[in-house]
This record gives sequence, C-alpha cells and structure tokens, in this order.
Amino acid sequence: MTNQEITINNLLQIKQSIKLKKPLIHCITNPISINDCANMVLAVGAKPIMAEHPLEVSEITRVSKSLGVNLGNITDNRMESMLISGKVAFENKIPQVIDLVGVGCSKLRLNYAKKFISECNPSVIKGNMSEIKAVCGMKSNSKGIDVGACDIVTEQNSDESIEMMKALSLRTGAVVVATGVIDIITDGNNTYLITNGCEMLSMITGTGCMLTALIASYISYGNILDGTVLATTLMGICGELSQHVKGTGSFRTELIDNMFSISDDMIIKKIQYKLK
Repeated sequence: MTNQEITINNLLQIKQSIKLKKPLIHCITNPISINDCANMVLAVGAKPIMAEHPLEVSEITRVSKSLGVNLGNITDNRMESMLISGKVAFENKIPQVIDLVGVGCSKLRLNYAKKFISECNPSVIKGNMSEIKAVCGMKSNSKGIDVGACDIVTEQNSDESIEMMKALSLRTGAVVVATGVIDIITDGNNTYLITNGCEMLSMITGTGCMLTALIASYISYGNILDGTVLATTLMGICGELSQHVKGTGSFRTELIDNMFSISDDMIIKKIQYKLK
C-alpha cells in the first residue's frame, strides 16, 4: 500500500467516524454565512451550535468537541466571545480553528487575530494567502476579503509561500491552511498541495466560512492535519461535482447536497493532492 493510499484510508476513517459519533461543533461565525455553515456541519453528520453571547459561550465551548471562529463581519460582542471560547478550548484541549477573514485589509482584525493566536493557541490557522502573509508580518496585497492578484499561489511561486507557512506553523504549533486555486496545508513538516476545486466556489458568498465549519467538524476526531486535509479536499471535490448547474443559486444548493451524499468511492476517484 502506498503512502497516498494510507492517507486516503485515514481520511475516509475520519469521515465515517464523524457520521457515527455526531460531535457537537461550536461555530462562532458571521451572520452572512451562519446558516450555510450550520448546514455544512449537519451535512457531514456532526451537530452545530452557533452560540455567540459572551455570557454563555464558555459553557457551550466546554461541552463541544471542537470550536470554529471566523473574523468576518466582526463585532465587539463576537470578538469578546471568540476570545473567551478560544481560551476555554485551549485550557480543555478542545481542537479549534481560526479563519483570518479580512486581516489583510483591517488593522482591527489583524491585531485581534494575533492576540487570539497568542492567547488561544488554535489548532488550525486558516486564510487566503494575502491573509496568511499579513499575519506573518509580510506585505499583503489583499483585495478586501479576497486574495490579491500578486499573492495568488502558482506552481512556480509555491516554494516561497510554503516556507513562510511552515515557519508560521512551527512558531505557533498550528496546522496552517492557505486556500486558493492551489490549497496549501502544512504542519511544519508535512505539506499538502491540493488542486481540487472550481471557480464557482469563489462566486457565492461564504464558501470559505463553510470550509472553516468543515475543518472544525473533522478536527474534532483528534487528527488535526488529516482532518484539515479531509475538509479541504471535500470542499473542492463537492465544488467540482456541483458546477454543472444553471447558476450560482443552484450551485450553492448542489454544494450542500453533494457534501451530504458524496461516497467514499467518489472521493477516491476525485481527490487530487501531492505531498511537497
């Protein structure tokens, strides 16, 4: 059995375990994508809870199997709640992921993200390459919450981006994810380049937030790197399976449907990644 086969078997085992165990996943996300995030968690067999009041998030995180926080459409209340939940997750060894939405274009979000990473030690740090560069203290060319054209990862420039991400991973102890045409995932030692996906994933709002909710679901299994790889490849594959539709509205529906119904055989057939 090849290393790739071993990895795919690990991914499928995580997928099945989540369906059987139905873990509670605490997501503190933004109102733009909250419904789709909850439905994505349900689609893979987990149970979402989207609590964000500062007076209750501590106890809710404590009984959850993982935590996902998202900086999109940020508010004072959500900032307070995410920090409370992040500290509870860290103290109780509950896996957690932070989505760095907008840190490349907002000093408020960037400074907050650095504080969260320092004080809460998330298991996964996720963003587009402009956002990852901003957190690393490098010049970011973000276009709002989207990656800037100068920061897009290609086969030709991927080595520099990978080294930057490895350094961030080793410094923080987190698995680092940079999403894009090529998704890069690293734990500082092992690095995956994932090429599943389609352009329509960038044409509806909230697909990045949905991926964060998927990562939160699958890292609840306890294997942070493999859970992150599984979530990222599944989002790409389901995007590919959903793109032959009339338009973006039906694409959104198909995306959730395919996440619910995708078979192991289809994953094995469609998965595209390589170890770097």
